[in-house]
Amino acid sequence: MFKAILIEKDEAGHRAGLREIDEAQLPEGDVTVDVAYSTLNYKDGLAITGKGPVVRKFPMVPGIDIVGTVRDSRHPDHKAGDRVVLNGWGVGETHWGGLAQVARLKGDWLVPLPEALTPRQAMAIGTAGYTAMLCVIALERHGVTPDKGEVVVTGAAGGVGSTAIALLSRLGYTVVAVSGRPEEAEYLRGLGAAEVLDRATFSEPGKPLARERWAGAVEVAGSHTLANVCAAVKYRGVVTACGLAQGMDLPASVAPFILRGVSLIGIDSVMCPRPERIEAWNRLVRDLDPAKLDAITDEIGLTDVVTTADRLMAGRVRGRVVVDVNR
Repeated sequence: MFKAILIEKDEAGHRAGLREIDEAQLPEGDVTVDVAYSTLNYKDGLAITGKGPVVRKFPMVPGIDIVGTVRDSRHPDHKAGDRVVLNGWGVGETHWGGLAQVARLKGDWLVPLPEALTPRQAMAIGTAGYTAMLCVIALERHGVTPDKGEVVVTGAAGGVGSTAIALLSRLGYTVVAVSGRPEEAEYLRGLGAAEVLDRATFSEPGKPLARERWAGAVEVAGSHTLANVCAAVKYRGVVTACGLAQGMDLPASVAPFILRGVSLIGIDSVMCPRPERIEAWNRLVRDLDPAKLDAITDEIGLTDVVTTADRLMAGRVRGRVVVDVNR
């Protein structure tokens, strides 16, 4: 038996809670992992609260992030005792995820945990930090260097935004944070933001083209926020889009793309190829200040997951939430 958060949905409705589960119920997979830590991300919040159609089959163990030790393996790349990490691949959506003490997974989904990271640090990074790193790598590959100008980060107090600010500032970029939480301004400046702007100036319908300001962007909101960011990007600037916190729509004009040559780059962390995952994790070891990682991280136990998910969806959680699944 092991403990896990289980989401169920039937005639009685949607519910999530801490349960004792028999290992015989674990899904198919060629690697069994003793989980050390998981995380609580926005997608997990949607799944646990039922506020978004994230879960594709029930019952489901949520948790899109996993770090732990291989207990047994039938996969050639993994053996008992290996430390491994997983982000995405549909875990917590179509396959049982990491908010549990044990997980059975496909070995192709796992990558080695970098030696320089502790399991807790890996989950403090998690999908949010790994996604932020993918965004930074995309900006670099498309020619956005620190000398080109300011980089704007939306959803700045969230997991992706917080990590993106810490990464970009350490790499020498001038970062402007956008947040709907003015009380977090000092926190964001502590991560490296040179300026903090109110989300309200981005979240309403705007002009097809605005004054050129941004050399690049890490954008997590979608909808009008993404449209307004694109409208103010400099000639040949780059926007990386990785979220939909405001909405899935894009009420934008083609003007920034055909008049200024702006590039809009989609960032997918779920099905990202394994070599790019390994590159991102290695870059995180090099480019993320451990002290700033500690500053953006809170830790909870499995018993706190459901109530924290409610707070997350209400916008009352900042940075990263690490879950110690053994308490």
